[in-house]
Amino acid sequence: MAEVVLMPKLSDTMTEGVVAEWIKKIGDEVKSGDILAEIETDKATMEFESFYDGYLLYIGVDKGGKAPVDSILAIIGDKDEDVQALIDEHNKPKVEELVEEEKAAPVVEEKAKAERNTVSQSEAQKAASITSSGRIKSSPLARKLAEEKNIDLRNVQGTGTGGRIVKSDIDNYQGGGAMAPAFVGTESFREVAVSQMRKVIASRLGESKFTAPHFYLIVKVEMDKVIDARKAIKEMTDVKVSINDLVIKASARALREHPSVNSSWRGDVIRFNDHIHIGVAVAVEDGLLVPVIRFADGKTLSQISSEVRSLAGKAKEKKLQPEEWEGNTFTISNLGMFGIEEFTAIINTPDAAILAVGGVNEVPVVRDGQVVSGNVMKLTLSCDHRVIDGVTGSIFLNKIKKLLENPVVLLGQNAI
Repeated sequence: MAEVVLMPKLSDTMTEGVVAEWIKKIGDEVKSGDILAEIETDKATMEFESFYDGYLLYIGVDKGGKAPVDSILAIIGDKDEDVQALIDEHNKPKVEELVEEEKAAPVVEEKAKAERNTVSQSEAQKAASITSSGRIKSSPLARKLAEEKNIDLRNVQGTGTGGRIVKSDIDNYQGGGAMAPAFVGTESFREVAVSQMRKVIASRLGESKFTAPHFYLIVKVEMDKVIDARKAIKEMTDVKVSINDLVIKASARALREHPSVNSSWRGDVIRFNDHIHIGVAVAVEDGLLVPVIRFADGKTLSQISSEVRSLAGKAKEKKLQPEEWEGNTFTISNLGMFGIEEFTAIINTPDAAILAVGGVNEVPVVRDGQVVSGNVMKLTLSCDHRVIDGVTGSIFLNKIKKLLENPVVLLGQNAI
């Protein structure tokens, strides 16, 4: 009995194919695995092999012609076999087929049809892999691999064209007479209106990133002495000071010594600020707010700590007043408490720089020629190159490093 070869679906987006070249012509003997034609899809031109033995009796699409997926590409059967009835049957309009079936099918057939529809997908696929003559549809490579792995092709589901078993079916075969059922997921999404806060954040950060030429400087800071200092402060004064408080204090001290970083680009002029107002980025539900510690260089650690906690609380409750989030001259963003070791931050305009603070991690360090355990933190300084040069930024960042590695300098008289 002749076998119909359908236009295959050779890519996930293919709806029709073009026959670029016929390798076989009508009357040629065809063996399973022989290349029948070259088919051009929407992505590539691919060789299409036969999975039937016989003779090429009919070509449904001429060279250069195109046809929808699952339309007749060719028919292979016994030599001189009449296939016209098969062609007519396949080309019969689908509506006509349905009408004829409805007229002829008795109630018993309807019940049988319902029962057939309950056949599992795996059984249907395995049935599709077997021809009317009992021959298993499979590619030569799949048969070779199955033989090497001692796999019975009757137990393998074919996922190729017309239920043919291909290499991937053998590779994915898990035994037990059937492969594990494929997972079927559902695509979905939801859209949320952009809040006004998020619009402002997007506008300002976009303007900063694409207007100010950013460059980045990174240093590692040994934090053992800072950790010891925090413990000593708490024991002596009962003041709870965070690492971020000490970073703010060190940054304020470094800005006082390097005023060129405490500046901003103003188009025709560069503004060098004599006052030091440090913004502290705080994550809130709708995005990010930056309350400001004003005159940070003149405040004690306990004052800085108290203000940071108070302003962060107001930020999360959306109770900040304009004077509490305006006027920053430098900004600090700390993601260390979220397990982030290192990151780069976008400059918070109109500042010329922002300091990104990573987490403190215990790692091997070299001291006096010996490898020992040490606590290290990474700082990344994002600079506006219109205002700050590489050397200027480097000297400033290393000043912060030096102050944190020697916190006794920060803890002078009236510092706490």
